Amino acid sequence: MSDPTTATSTGPLLDRDGVRLTVEDGAVATITLCNPAKRNAQSPALWRALTEAGRLLPGDVRVVVLRGEGVSFSAGLDRQAFTPEGFDGEPSFLDMARGPEAELDATIAEYQEAFTWWRRNDVISVAAVQGHAIGAGFQLALACDLRVCADDVQFAMRETSLGLVPDLAGTKPLTDLVGYARALEICATGRFVRAEEAERTGLANLVVPAADLDAAARDLTAALLAAPRDAVVETKALLREASTRTYEEQRVAERAAQGRRLRDLAGLGE
Repeated sequence: MSDPTTATSTGPLLDRDGVRLTVEDGAVATITLCNPAKRNAQSPALWRALTEAGRLLPGDVRVVVLRGEGVSFSAGLDRQAFTPEGFDGEPSFLDMARGPEAELDATIAEYQEAFTWWRRNDVISVAAVQGHAIGAGFQLALACDLRVCADDVQFAMRETSLGLVPDLAGTKPLTDLVGYARALEICATGRFVRAEEAERTGLANLVVPAADLDAAARDLTAALLAAPRDAVVETKALLREASTRTYEEQRVAERAAQGRRLRDLAGLGE
């Protein structure tokens, strides 16, 4: 895949541990997983870089596009994590499991931060997904608000087959998108979800030929930028919280949000 954006005049804002952050025209940021030789396998260092990328986003960024270089979006967790050696400078997952329970919980919480900021209200995140998106790769795609997929996409949640659970904040969006029964079946079997099913069940907002993935992501980004930013931010906040509110609570939230928009349009904003 070619890079759909260009770097800022000073170069990438972040380029380390398999993650590169660039900004185009102020409003669009691209976060690229850039270790295609390992099919963008993930590690704790990569997760820390993703968390840092979220912190480094300039305030005028409205859309964040997440993509992976090479034939696969991300083949999931680098299995080196489960070897006795682990990664250089990192404890192996086996050693972490032998440590205090509170420390293990805190470490997993730190890892989850790489997967949680994508849904914040001030940006819309779009995953452009091709090839394999397995385990942590699947959960990273699920972390985004929207997913544009190539017709060769293969999602799979393989954690359960390894004796683990999906723990990188992916179970909630997966269940919200496809429902409990299908989410359970996908996770418990570890099977592949391919493009047609992904689009039919709502995992994919759009499926396009692999050669058209970058162009489709650009077109969607342009459409997302067409409306005024504050209206998009308020709408996203309403929709994100809708499932946790009663019908009456959502009506109240709609009125409050619309009041803010009307006052702003009338020049009465704070």
